Amino acid sequence: CNWATAGTVLLASLVLSSRTARSEEDRDSLWDAWGSWSECSRTCGGGASYSLRRCLSSKTCEGRNIRYRTCSNVDCPPEAGDFRAQQCSAHNDVKYQGQFYEWLPVSNDPDNPCSLKCQAKGTTLVVELAPKVLDGTRCYTESLDMCISGLCQIVGCDRQLGSTVKEDNCGVCNGDGSTCRLVRGQYKSQLSANKLDDTVVAIPYGSRHVRLVLKGPDHLYLETKTLQGVKSENSLSSTGSFLMDNSSIDFQKFPDKEILRISGPLTADFTVKIRYAGAADSSVQFIFYQPIIHRWRETDFFPCSASCGGGYQLTSAECFDLRSNRVVADQYCHYYPENIKPKPKLQECNLDPCPASDGYKQIMPYDLYHPLPRWESTPWTACSSSCGGGIQSRSVSCVEEDIQGHISPVEEWKCMYTPKMPVVQPCNIFDCPKWLAQEWSPCTVTCGQGLRYRVVLCIDHRGMHTGGCSPKTKPHIKEECIIPTPCYKPKEKLPVEAKLPWYKQAQELEEGAVVSEEPSFIPEAWSTCSVTCGVGSQVRLVKCQVLLSFSQSVADLPIDECEGPKPVSQRACYSGPCSGAATEYNPEETDQLYGSLQEFDELYDWEYEGFTQCSESCGGGVQEAVVTCLNKQTREMADETLCVISRRPPQLLKACNLQPCPAR
Repeated sequence: CNWATAGTVLLASLVLSSRTARSEEDRDSLWDAWGSWSECSRTCGGGASYSLRRCLSSKTCEGRNIRYRTCSNVDCPPEAGDFRAQQCSAHNDVKYQGQFYEWLPVSNDPDNPCSLKCQAKGTTLVVELAPKVLDGTRCYTESLDMCISGLCQIVGCDRQLGSTVKEDNCGVCNGDGSTCRLVRGQYKSQLSANKLDDTVVAIPYGSRHVRLVLKGPDHLYLETKTLQGVKSENSLSSTGSFLMDNSSIDFQKFPDKEILRISGPLTADFTVKIRYAGAADSSVQFIFYQPIIHRWRETDFFPCSASCGGGYQLTSAECFDLRSNRVVADQYCHYYPENIKPKPKLQECNLDPCPASDGYKQIMPYDLYHPLPRWESTPWTACSSSCGGGIQSRSVSCVEEDIQGHISPVEEWKCMYTPKMPVVQPCNIFDCPKWLAQEWSPCTVTCGQGLRYRVVLCIDHRGMHTGGCSPKTKPHIKEECIIPTPCYKPKEKLPVEAKLPWYKQAQELEEGAVVSEEPSFIPEAWSTCSVTCGVGSQVRLVKCQVLLSFSQSVADLPIDECEGPKPVSQRACYSGPCSGAATEYNPEETDQLYGSLQEFDELYDWEYEGFTQCSESCGGGVQEAVVTCLNKQTREMADETLCVISRRPPQLLKACNLQPCPAR
């Protein structure tokens, strides 16, 4: 009975599926075949084409009688203009309410993006001139979605209807973001009497999603240089959108701020500059995605190693410059960690047997057991200059390896199946480090003659604190200052030395060691303080390292390989008072606690910022030092929760207004 029941169910399901298949077949058979595709609604910029079919039944057919596809998916030339703007301007010679207007497009309507809404130029009049825009019109200015028959249809970056594929930040459709890198940074203006402008950042050809924000009284302007060497400039004098070397630029100008946006890709090299306009400093924050212009490219297969009887051939990889469309030295591709050199491919070839007449297998010129000749180079010489641009060289020769693995030089023509490697290249083309002086501290006295201090850093081309600046050109860190207020009691003849915090900040900062081609001691970052209050200690590792110029990698060496004094690996640190009680300022105690301290490594730290007002106007009063949490890079005040509470410096008090009060 069970088998009979199962057979009955199986038979019933087969009958049901057969009826379903026939019903679908009957439904499709009610339609005629699809017609040919119509002409594209646009000649460029992405349009729509449709195809129709006819219902053959006297009854209603299920399904649609029209289908669409995208077409003309090539970019329009810049002079073609906006497609929606063309449709608005077509109504310029038609009277509206008895009057002619010049119509401009109204884009990005959230309620009905596919209606033709236009605004009369010079007025606030907005009119819907047509219920539907032409097929192929973009729904929104920053999207590929297009209007078809009055409805907004999704279009992916592959230009296909219904596709949800999107571009990555590098502009690659359905990419993984590996063909570009994010560049972000900050520029701070350094006012100088003989300097009217300065370069903020150079943004190379092909970059995308550029955004700069200037805060301060100064002004941005642009310089460009095309790949053909044509230069141009734009002063960015007013708010608006405009084209510069076929790149669309959006600029906003405010009383205390300027914002520059370029969606890209840039069609030229852009240099953003700043023109000084006021006594106050300005800062510029920038961010953009820079293309990786050197990429590995697989070559075609080399000639077969034999003319008959079976041989082999293989491919190689060459470094290709996407800007100049030419092959360059491999080290340009090695510069990018994202670049992975493809492995050679090997395949058999000329497998037909050799002619029976002689049975001779001609070698062209090498077989599987005799590798092809190859270019071989010596390591690059040391760069002729450590910065500012130099030259290094090497020798390149054609070599051949025999079956036993012995390598010998051969004629160069045997290696000409692949480009010869360059023998000279530029090196260390970045700018040399230069001194950067910070702002002066307040004067150490409130009357008479005192001193003021400033921090002087050696900054490299990346804006990082480093070494290598000439001691002869270093600006001075201390100078005398005079307060015009007369003192009412005898003062010391020598200027008063600074108290905290400027005494600590103005000390010579430890020069950051940079790995070079000579063995040198490289200290790592200090550990955190061993105690949470009072005086403790910090430790760090000090390694002997050398830069291998050929592979551009760092190697560790035994300590005795490095010459000169080894940097200290332990130092004292102070994490604030344990009791929390207020203390009177004591110079000797301060020297003892802070004498061996360096700047903390954290981004945020406590610092003294002046004193409160004196508690008395005469007869002797007290001032308390104000402690604030600062961002050590931007020098801006930050929330106190960002600083380590245990490192908050002790309360400092000093006497003030010691002159006797006048008689009542």
